[in-house]
Amino acid sequence: MPKEVLLPELAESIVEGEIVKWLVEEGDYVKKDQPIVEVMTDKVTVELPSPFEGILVKKLVQEGDVVPIHTPIALIAEPGEEGAEVPAPAAAAAAAPQKAAPLEDEDRVLFKPEEGKLEVKSPFKEAAPAGGAPPPAPADAPRAGTNKYGRVLAVPAARKLARELGIAIEEVPGSGPAGRVRVEDVRRWAESRAAAPAGAPAAARAPAGFPPPVAYKTPSGYEALEERKPLRGLRRVIAQQMVASHLYTVRTLTVDELDATELVHLRETLKPEAEAAGVKLSYLPFIFKAVVQALKKYPVLNTSLDEEKQEIVFKKYYNLGMAVATEAGLVVPVIKDVDKKTVLELAREARELAEKARAGKLAPEDVTGSTFSITNIGSIGALFSFPIINVPDAAILGVHTIQDRPVVKDGAIVVRKMMYLSLSFDHRLVDGAEAAMFLREIIRLLESPGRLMLEMR
Repeated sequence: MPKEVLLPELAESIVEGEIVKWLVEEGDYVKKDQPIVEVMTDKVTVELPSPFEGILVKKLVQEGDVVPIHTPIALIAEPGEEGAEVPAPAAAAAAAPQKAAPLEDEDRVLFKPEEGKLEVKSPFKEAAPAGGAPPPAPADAPRAGTNKYGRVLAVPAARKLARELGIAIEEVPGSGPAGRVRVEDVRRWAESRAAAPAGAPAAARAPAGFPPPVAYKTPSGYEALEERKPLRGLRRVIAQQMVASHLYTVRTLTVDELDATELVHLRETLKPEAEAAGVKLSYLPFIFKAVVQALKKYPVLNTSLDEEKQEIVFKKYYNLGMAVATEAGLVVPVIKDVDKKTVLELAREARELAEKARAGKLAPEDVTGSTFSITNIGSIGALFSFPIINVPDAAILGVHTIQDRPVVKDGAIVVRKMMYLSLSFDHRLVDGAEAAMFLREIIRLLESPGRLMLEMR
């Protein structure tokens, strides 16, 4: 019988991958560990090696398909093997070994709504008034599974949705492995409550959600002047992340102005030494260092919200995401342990990661684990921006173009090199005063870079 090639677990928290490109065709002979397919997961494209040697009998999934981990994607047979039945993709997926049950798309993180189906409590509409208990479940209805401590087994997104709908998770029958409650289970339970008889208490009805997305319709007579492309690959991942950031953060903006004159002078002074060491020195390494110093002083900016446990996670490590524009779209590689690296080391690593991003060669570990992010939109001439938070980070700093502008200094009008800094922050975690003081601390350090060198540790 042909052997199944399963989509493996490519990294921690990865639950699915998009088939980008098949590198071999049906009937081709492949060697063990030969790359056979490109798969994209969370903005990273990787080549999967064949676990077997033999002939690729059948591709079970097509380019553009989004496939859960542990799903068969191809069949490989030994040379001369005959009579092997080739299962259809759906049947093969159903027959896949249940080593670890594939998670639903919503399970990837705490905030991944799918196609507008996930009901979110609307801030513009009031829920039905309380007053009465929900209808009891039938005696023979399946119950949610529990762990050895008696806690209900449920995916994080299901717990969150249940809280928003005012449903006790213990009431919801679970359809997942071992009775685990999934998002669909909560939805069905909410619908059954909403469909209660007219005389049922108002509390039995689910609260109203946001209106559905606006449906696009081509204007009459313009059908031939439109071109459609599937929302796939990196653009699909970016779209999901942007929706998550918009729906599940309270994004707020504060802006301030940096006099970068001394920073420009310091960089020009150090550029020859950096070039002698084989490093192209930009402003970013200095900004990285100033950000870390400010994060140490205002640690609430270096946090995340654990939605499931309702805890604020304070991180005592400093991994900075660095937004990079590529032909395929925006990616955010992460520089780890910025506080432990020199300016030259940061400059070298930032350049290497940017080159890998533009070449599509980032590994999963290159784009995970950020605690704070920076977007240098000024490198393409932008004067000002309102950056999107890279969830689950608490904030992101926007760095903009440096311009010669007249300012008043010591009572005289002088020309200085000025730059706007914009800080987007999650107001659930960070107060406006803390955000403003954090940004002022960055400016204090960068306007006197000598002070930054003295205070770095």
